[in-house]
Amino acid sequence: MNVTVEIERRSNGQPKPEWICPSCHDVARLVDVRANLSVCPHCGHHLRVGARERITQLVDDGTFRELWVNVRTLDPLQFTDLERYPDRLREAQAKTGLTEAIVTGTAQIGGNDCVLAVMDFGFMGGSMGSVVGEKLWRSAELAADEDLPLVAVCTSGGARMQEGILSLMQMAKTSCAVDLLNESGVPFVAVLVDPCTGGVVASFATLADICIAEPGARLYFSGPRVIQQTTREALPEGFSTAERNLELGHLDAVVPRAELKERLGNYLGLLRGGESPERRDARRRGSRGKGGLAEATAERARQIASLAWRSLVGGDREAADAAEDPSARETPPRYVADGGDSPAPGPSPDA
Repeated sequence: MNVTVEIERRSNGQPKPEWICPSCHDVARLVDVRANLSVCPHCGHHLRVGARERITQLVDDGTFRELWVNVRTLDPLQFTDLERYPDRLREAQAKTGLTEAIVTGTAQIGGNDCVLAVMDFGFMGGSMGSVVGEKLWRSAELAADEDLPLVAVCTSGGARMQEGILSLMQMAKTSCAVDLLNESGVPFVAVLVDPCTGGVVASFATLADICIAEPGARLYFSGPRVIQQTTREALPEGFSTAERNLELGHLDAVVPRAELKERLGNYLGLLRGGESPERRDARRRGSRGKGGLAEATAERARQIASLAWRSLVGGDREAADAAEDPSARETPPRYVADGGDSPAPGPSPDA
């Protein structure tokens, strides 16, 4: 017996849309969304973008020079959950094309020289581990040493659980980095983008001289669900959004992505006294290396580095301090590996 099977393809005749906005659910062409800086052309919803795309959007053409590419974690805890930590790192590196959750370097924004640090949520949720803390520290130290403003674009799910207490220590380390900038009189501008949470928003991201955010960005330490379950109370409308944080005074401005580059350029110019880039460059050439700023900054960095070695538990404090002096150690422990591809501006505490 012969059996004939007929397959009929049913279709409504309408082609599948290239892109649907997750906020307004309107459709658009991908080319239009990308031309609009990954912002919905209908409702203005800001999509997440990677660190490389963010740098392209913000800096003047051809001015970005990446630093410390080969600083990588050494997996000091030998952490394993469902996967080994090194395996997770390799997956994130293959997915994003980055070596870590932050990209750092020097650039110009609106003709203003600066040190730039951009986080990438696509790399393990932008989690802050030893390498993120180390590269942020080096960025701050370079900014202080070269008398350049620091611009940080922050997006993160918080501390990296695979590094345990070492990741939590980066909150203190990055806060010390901001303190170094303050003592050196160097401006620090933070751009908070969706999402910025946990240990990052509770440390350096909200310590800047100017804190701004993109529209609709979610900014909080603990998530709304956790807070609601803990307090058993309904949260106010718009809780944790950039607009709500602006109302409460936690932000200086909410800036659409299309205006972000120009606004940052204006901020950097004003924070440097309103000088034109040409006049500022001439002043730096005549004054760099003179005076005590660079020496004082380096000394402050050495003091903070030495404090990081001190014993924090029990015993005679003075004896412990002497025993933990880094100069007395032949081979101090390291939690990050530096491939030596680019120079660090000076000594820094171990990540």
